[in-house]
Formats: sequence, C-alpha cells, structure tokens
Amino acid sequence: MNRPWPARVWAALREWGQPLLFALMVTQFGASAVQVDGASMMPALRHGEWLAVEKAGGWAHRLGAGGYARGDIVVFKPPRGAPVAWSNVYRGLGLPWRYRPFLVKRVVGVPGDRVSLRGGVVRVNGRVLPEAARTFWAGHCLDTFSPQANRVAPGPDAPPQPEVTVPPGHYYLLGDNRSPGGSLDSRSFGPVPVGDLAGRAVLSVWPVVRPAQATPPCDGLPQPEQRVRLSGETELSPRWLLGAP
Repeated sequence: MNRPWPARVWAALREWGQPLLFALMVTQFGASAVQVDGASMMPALRHGEWLAVEKAGGWAHRLGAGGYARGDIVVFKPPRGAPVAWSNVYRGLGLPWRYRPFLVKRVVGVPGDRVSLRGGVVRVNGRVLPEAARTFWAGHCLDTFSPQANRVAPGPDAPPQPEVTVPPGHYYLLGDNRSPGGSLDSRSFGPVPVGDLAGRAVLSVWPVVRPAQATPPCDGLPQPEQRVRLSGETELSPRWLLGAP
C-alpha cells in the first residue's frame, strides 16, 4: 500500500536532506576548500593551489573567542566601504552584478599594533617585521618607491598615512607579493574587521607535486600568474601553512 504523499515527501527529505545538512554544517562551521587565484601570495602560495580553511575558528573569533596571530594566512572579504573591494568579473567572465570576492593574505598586524611601511619594509610597533617574502622579492623586483611601499591606509576611504594603529576587532593583512602592484590588500583598504574573515588557511592540499622554483615575470603587466616561470626538481606540494611571515 502506497504511503500518503506527505509521508513520501518527509522520507525523501530525511534521505537527502540530512546528508546535505551535514555537508553544509561541515563547510560552514568545519572546514572548506578555496583555490588561490593570482600571484599576490608568491612565493608562499602559487596560482591554482587549493587550500583547506578551518571555519570553526573563524566563527569563534567573530564571537570574541581567541583571534588570529601574525603570520597566519587568512581568507577574507575586503571592507564593504572600499571601492576596490567590489568586482563584476569572475575568472575572466563578466557578471551582471557586483560582488566582494574572497582574498587570501597574511596577517601582519593584530588589534593594537602600530603598522608602518617605508621603502617596502614593514614595521610593527617600531620593529622591522622579519619576512622571508621580502627577501625573495629583493632578488627579483621588490617595490620600494611606490606609494604602496611607503604608506598604509587607515581605512577604506581614508588617505594613506605613514603609520596606522590597528583598531579593536580588526587585522592588517598584506600579500606576500611585494613587487609593484603585486597585491591588493590593507595598504589600499585599511584594517579588515574580524567579521569579514572567513577563517585561517591551515593546509595546502593540491597539487600533489610541483616544480621547486617559481620565478616571477616582473614586467608589471596584468595577470602575472600566467607568466611565472617554473623550474627545478619536482617536490611534494601539500604542506602545513603554519607560521611566520
């Protein structure tokens, strides 16, 4: 005997809805995967890498439990008030609407820190921030003269200043790419509220192997990730993303 249609609908919801709900809970409150798009985090991350992002910590930090540390790589959306935060292009395709794309950058300033930039050198609380990325770019095309290399933005619509104090509940985020125009980050839109941070990238999971060396083009043209020269021995790519800048 056939069951009434409400019972059949409920059974279907139980059969298909529970796995979907579980998957939604995992991706929203557990972990999710994001793909690196561009060269703004070279040399730490390369275009096309897939990262595992822990979401539970992101939700906890938004509720005031704990926080991010200097050196963490985070996934976030730029502040809403920043004109550069909005785009109507997704992977080269034009869209009929504007949205705030997710970005991947590194935490260089936590709440209360004084952040300054001069000649491409980042200082936090008056001390030079040790950065392997700056050493890498000094051998290629380190930006030392542009306004971005010598000023920091205090907010999304405020003029750059020599130094900025990171307000409570905000983080100063910079890309590792310190070539001219190499990264859209807090130098352009200021500190990012913790509510706009999705979570910390903890692991690079794909590809499995990659060439050991990646040489940037240093030509100042758009989409530099398409002209990065790969060379050297093949090495395993999956790795923990923990640690210092």
